[in-house]
Amino acid sequence: MEDSIGELLCYRECVSPAQSIYLLLCLVPSLVLSSSSNADRSIGCAMSHHRQEEHAILRESDAKDWFYKGEGAANLVLGYSGSSPSLVGKVLRIQKSARQINLSENGCLVLSDEERLIWGGVDELVKSTSKEAAARAFVQCVMTNYLDSKHIDPGACLFQFHIPIPVSKEFLEAVEMNINSQRPTWRVAASNIDNLCGSALLISDHSIISGAPKSDFCFAVEIKPKCGFLPSSEYIAEANSIKKHVTRFKMHQFLKLHQGEVSQVSGYDPLDLFSGTRDRMLLAITALFTSPQNNFRIFMNGSLIYGGLGGGADNNSVLSPKTENAIADLIAASGLQLVSLLELTAEILLRSEILHRLLATQKMDILDIEGAIHLYYNIISQPCSVCKNLSKAEVLHKYSSLHSLPLEKSLKIVGDYLIAATAKDCSLMISFRPSEDGHSASNHDTVFSKSINQSYDYKAYYIDLDLKPLKKMIYYYQLDQKIVNFYKMNQEIQGKVCCSGNGAPTAKH
Repeated sequence: MEDSIGELLCYRECVSPAQSIYLLLCLVPSLVLSSSSNADRSIGCAMSHHRQEEHAILRESDAKDWFYKGEGAANLVLGYSGSSPSLVGKVLRIQKSARQINLSENGCLVLSDEERLIWGGVDELVKSTSKEAAARAFVQCVMTNYLDSKHIDPGACLFQFHIPIPVSKEFLEAVEMNINSQRPTWRVAASNIDNLCGSALLISDHSIISGAPKSDFCFAVEIKPKCGFLPSSEYIAEANSIKKHVTRFKMHQFLKLHQGEVSQVSGYDPLDLFSGTRDRMLLAITALFTSPQNNFRIFMNGSLIYGGLGGGADNNSVLSPKTENAIADLIAASGLQLVSLLELTAEILLRSEILHRLLATQKMDILDIEGAIHLYYNIISQPCSVCKNLSKAEVLHKYSSLHSLPLEKSLKIVGDYLIAATAKDCSLMISFRPSEDGHSASNHDTVFSKSINQSYDYKAYYIDLDLKPLKKMIYYYQLDQKIVNFYKMNQEIQGKVCCSGNGAPTAKH
């Protein structure tokens, strides 16, 4: 079967698209999926053995052509300023490693025994011998089954994949030396570049639109939308029922403010963004713009012009009038008003339906972490530390049924939870530029701005679709409890303050 697919791929340039599709359809019936519970996670890998474009290894002398663009918890992103045609319009995604953790030697399987059970139907993921390979396989073979492949690039579309590019240790060390002064100090303290990884991912820079438009301006808006629904799981403890009425994002804001991670509680409500209602979506985007934190960034021609670099109470975490005017002036130079940019972003999100699929994937978390954590202990075959802290009556009444589930069911639910966790933590990149003569390029969708009578080509992509480690389940549970407990305590304090004046609490949820 693999030989047949490989043969098809090798000859794909010699046949028409229609012939390629016909050949593929002839091959599909012979696919054998290794596990029925993981069948839907395996389909995306049917074409995964396409030969990758080869690149020369990046060496120390190449480091000067790469600049810091941003980072998340697990990866760092570099932009390219050199002249190599194969690298222009690309970004390099490099793995990071926590400073206190020793790295495993390359060549070893990166998934734990339990993780290989969870992803058992996804051979390419299970057999990965590097974090980079596992990350690529997870996007190609798992996430593309739930999120529209049109909005995942690279990794989803037929014959398009992440391109692994070899990098030398000296290149990575030189890059780190060049960019550390630009990274947030707390990021530098927490992690460094994994200079033993041996390769990085070359990805299209979605903050720009390729091609040669007449306009000199291309804008991109990056949004981290967060969880877009309220959980309703029966396994949420009665004491934590506030989770069913207040968004996780709002509750977490109070803890972040207390810890100094943000300088002001954001007015952003994920329920507005995911509502599918134009006015509410614009309200959400405006709130993100007003208090971007690390959830909102604006790029012009690929360069960051507004938003944080990823955490901390940055100077621009709350928008000042001076900053707002400067950003508005910069955007206006393109003939586009700030309010029009935000309106266009809302319109693109609405038309593309990119949020609709994302929300459906987030809702694969059917038990909430308060239920899923019990199945985690089923999988690792250890006594449940959560039940240990509960009364026997509570355990028997609510959680004994979870611990009685067969292993296969526990694996499926926890796997779905981890997929949902990726969907809750990913980002969206929306880029657009004026259409040439009012006509869209054939490979781009178009949106029309009534306020300025202008059509725009646009593209919308999911980014940062990272595989979540199984061992993080404990962290997720502990953080969840910490967020909820702090929010409840904060509301109680506010309620007491409100009561002291007139005898009636006025604190709102």
